[in-house]
Amino acid sequence: MEVISSIGRRKTSVARIYMSAGKGDITVNGRTVEDYFPSEILQTIVKQPLNAVESVASFDLKVNVEGGGPSGQAEAIRLAVSRALVEADGENRGVLKKEGFLTRDPRMVERKKYGRRKARRRFQFSKR
Repeated sequence: MEVISSIGRRKTSVARIYMSAGKGDITVNGRTVEDYFPSEILQTIVKQPLNAVESVASFDLKVNVEGGGPSGQAEAIRLAVSRALVEADGENRGVLKKEGFLTRDPRMVERKKYGRRKARRRFQFSKR
C-alpha cells in the first residue's frame, strides 16, 4: 500500500496526515500521540475514526498539525484520518459518515467589531 495523504481543518488548526500500512503507530509533530495530547479525551478523539472502522492496528499515521489549540488540533486530525480511511477503502464511507466524522465543522471565532469590547459584547453602559 502506498502512502495516503489527507488534510483536515477545524477552527484555525490545519492537520496534514500521511497514512501507510503498519502496526498502529501515531506520530504527531515528531512525538507520540500520548506525549503530544496528554489528555485521554483528546487521544480518544484522534483515534475515533480508526475505532469506528476497526482498523486501529492496520495503519501508521504521521501527522503534521499547526495552529489553534489542542481541541481544535485533535478534531482537525480526526477529519484528516476519516478522509484518508475513505480514500483507502470506499466501504468505510458509510460508517464514518453516520458517525459525523466526514463533516467539516465550519464554526470559527467571530471577528471583533469596532465600538465593541468583543465581537458582540458592548462596553458597559453608565446611565449617570
